[in-house]
Amino acid sequence: MQGAYIVDYIRTPFTPARKGALAATRPDELAGGLLSTMVERSGFPAEEIEDIILGCAFPEGEQGLNIARCAALHAGLPQTIAGSTVNRWCGSSMQAIQMAAGAIAMGAGDAFLAGGVESMTRVPMMGFNPLPNPAWPSDRRMSLLNMGLTAENLADRYGITRAEQDDYAAKSQSKALAAQSEGRLSDEIASSADTDKDGCPRQTSVEKLAGLQPVFRADGSVTAGNSSPLTDGASLTLICSESFVKRHGLVPLARIAGYAVSGCAPEIMGIGPVEATRKVLARSAISAADLDVIEMNEAFAAQVLACCRELDIDPARLNPDGGAIALGHPLGATGARLAGKAARLLMRDGGRYGLATQCIGGGQGIAMVLEAA
Repeated sequence: MQGAYIVDYIRTPFTPARKGALAATRPDELAGGLLSTMVERSGFPAEEIEDIILGCAFPEGEQGLNIARCAALHAGLPQTIAGSTVNRWCGSSMQAIQMAAGAIAMGAGDAFLAGGVESMTRVPMMGFNPLPNPAWPSDRRMSLLNMGLTAENLADRYGITRAEQDDYAAKSQSKALAAQSEGRLSDEIASSADTDKDGCPRQTSVEKLAGLQPVFRADGSVTAGNSSPLTDGASLTLICSESFVKRHGLVPLARIAGYAVSGCAPEIMGIGPVEATRKVLARSAISAADLDVIEMNEAFAAQVLACCRELDIDPARLNPDGGAIALGHPLGATGARLAGKAARLLMRDGGRYGLATQCIGGGQGIAMVLEAA
């Protein structure tokens, strides 16, 4: 079986839903712009791309009609390139990368564009008409409809204090602002809607965060400040086989060394990265101590801290350029940002192994191990 490589990674700026610079842009246009940019910088004929696989958490409305194919048509790519949309909620675009790598392993293509898109402005969280099964118990229905309550459940279960959550959130913001001001994000951002700058990072402090009221439960500890914001954005990776890389003289960012998914109880969906990470580390024959880069999605500070306790990982090791609390979390686009960022960090900062992992609404986890190319 052929190995698969992340050869390139780009994304749009991530901007606040409803009030950010991308709010007026259709999601097929967001994704289509990235497709055009990636093809232009690839250096090989677009006709050699086998498939476009895009993740989307709520593929309806402007994100419907198989948005991968619609984005390709909008971008004016050769009509010989196929397109498929995949939905594993927050893990959708990491799943897209896994599918591309799996196709390469079985000899079903050599070059794929894999990523995701979500306009949380133009298609609301949970879609236009969420209808969980009325036969389910109320706690299960709410676990699928209100992710914040699942974070409160983890804070209770693991004894994670409000102060710990706010401290983690403040550090995420600080890291993202430093990366932004020092130009460490510029190589991954492709301009969209006349902006090339993330719109979610903000100056804050533990003291300011402490003044915010809980959002999901009156007596809770999860606030807008220690949660990821609603966000618009798209992300994209170029995934190629080893023979394709050699044939075209490409310089890959990293090799995809392993991946895994797992399930957990919906009411504690945020703990999903734990079992997925354990599985992928075992499959890759490494331990957490071998990881030089860890990109874990920050859906909620409570969720990240709970996962770090279970995995015995120092939270300070995570997300050196900031995470989703600061950068934003456009659901279908986040997984490819995590994997692409981990690959770029391996090349930029050195090291051998990187991990990208995230929780998934409904009670799942997904994880990928990358090895320096």
